Amino acid sequence: MNILLVYPKYPVTYWGFQYALKFISKKASFPPLGLLTVAGMLPDDVEKRLVDLNVSTLKDTDILWADYVFISAMVVQKESVREVLQRCQNLGVKTVAGGPLFTAEPDAFNEVDHLILNEGELTLPLFLKDLANGNPARIYTSDQWADLATTPNPVWNLIDQKQYSTMNIQYSRGCPFNCEFCNITSLYGRIPRTKSATQLITELNALYDSGWRGGVFFVDDNFIGNKHKLLHEVLPALITWMEAKQHPFAFLTETSINLADDDELMCQMVKAGFDTVFIGIETPNEASLLECNKVQNKNRDLIACVKKIQHFGLQVHGGFIVGFDSDNAGIFDSLINFIQQSGIVAAMVGLLNAPKGTGLYQRLASEGRLVEGFSGDNTDFSMNFIPKMERSLLVNGYNKIVDTIYSPQRYYERVRVFLKEYKPCKTTAIPVTFNQVLAFLKSMIRLGVFGRERVYYWRLILWSLFKRPDVFPLAVTLSIYGFHFRKVFKKSALEI
Repeated sequence: MNILLVYPKYPVTYWGFQYALKFISKKASFPPLGLLTVAGMLPDDVEKRLVDLNVSTLKDTDILWADYVFISAMVVQKESVREVLQRCQNLGVKTVAGGPLFTAEPDAFNEVDHLILNEGELTLPLFLKDLANGNPARIYTSDQWADLATTPNPVWNLIDQKQYSTMNIQYSRGCPFNCEFCNITSLYGRIPRTKSATQLITELNALYDSGWRGGVFFVDDNFIGNKHKLLHEVLPALITWMEAKQHPFAFLTETSINLADDDELMCQMVKAGFDTVFIGIETPNEASLLECNKVQNKNRDLIACVKKIQHFGLQVHGGFIVGFDSDNAGIFDSLINFIQQSGIVAAMVGLLNAPKGTGLYQRLASEGRLVEGFSGDNTDFSMNFIPKMERSLLVNGYNKIVDTIYSPQRYYERVRVFLKEYKPCKTTAIPVTFNQVLAFLKSMIRLGVFGRERVYYWRLILWSLFKRPDVFPLAVTLSIYGFHFRKVFKKSALEI
């Protein structure tokens, strides 16, 4: 049997880094970890190929080669999903679909031949068994949570790693918190499920043996959901492995703000090779935090927490939201000031949306406030509900935020605020690559000669080169990030 795994295309988004990737001659930030893992669940005698539409094209001959086309996607990839499904239908090849998009909206894809919903460790074996017996059903679902000990290694040889800037890996699923706007708990539960340290090291060895050296993103929804296991089992094993391998990877992940409460945890994460964390800050408005049940962020000095994490050697990327019922017209300036003072350079600010499966979706549905239009990209000026604030005021205020924080002057001010206090860990021994040198040269031309930010660019480059040479590569990277962020928001503003 021939199975073609297809990963649909992402539109240009904030976290897609499409404009930044051109500087380092890469085509995508991350490979499709879900499909690579599904490939590891397929029988050994199945012929497998993978086409990631973010790095290559899908040809009719690819589809016709397959007995089945497997598709996995998130909501933001919906448009590309439709195109792939239509092509498969036109060519008479059956489709098998799973992942967050299809699990959340199974009724929206009648053209799919087989839906493998929820977690693949539970539902894919049922489909494969029925397929072998010649009687596969259309829908496979489960109300159980998978044991991650059964999750196989991703099949890395299905992709060309040179096309990606960062590899990815998963240690845990689920989050102990229950924020109203987040669908993680409906998809993966509130009790974090984790892999053992041995299993995690086995996966890292496979990635290392594949030849990869560089960034590795732990895609966990909240990496620190089980602090005790991290401190006493996983991080010590990671530290030992990284030292033995001479620090071939630089790790980044997602955590909650209560990371700042545990000095030992931050120390061990940095020692293990973590240098970046994404944290959902959401809002400085306490009333809005209460409204959305963001209990972990309440009653604390959020800027002090961010600064503390930065001082331990972790760059903080932050997620922010406007459009809560409790927001008023003062939220826009408040959020601008918070972001500038915190030194969070990569600040993803989005309008509130209500994904299916969330408490927010259920509440707004009961209030009759839902509308069509959830794109999965909360930085594209779209909302799928009627806000309490006048919509034009909200959209204009949101536009003011992103225009301000990503204007060259304010953006480079924020970079300096961050870098002046940041103390990077010096354990990672990843060598400078030709692509990184090329990225610097491209940035000198695109940003330093032709960019409207050229004055601020050169001030940062020269300051970091002579005053803080230890952060010079990061200064170049953040300059390129700023170019990408400005382009993304300009594009989104033009489309509304």
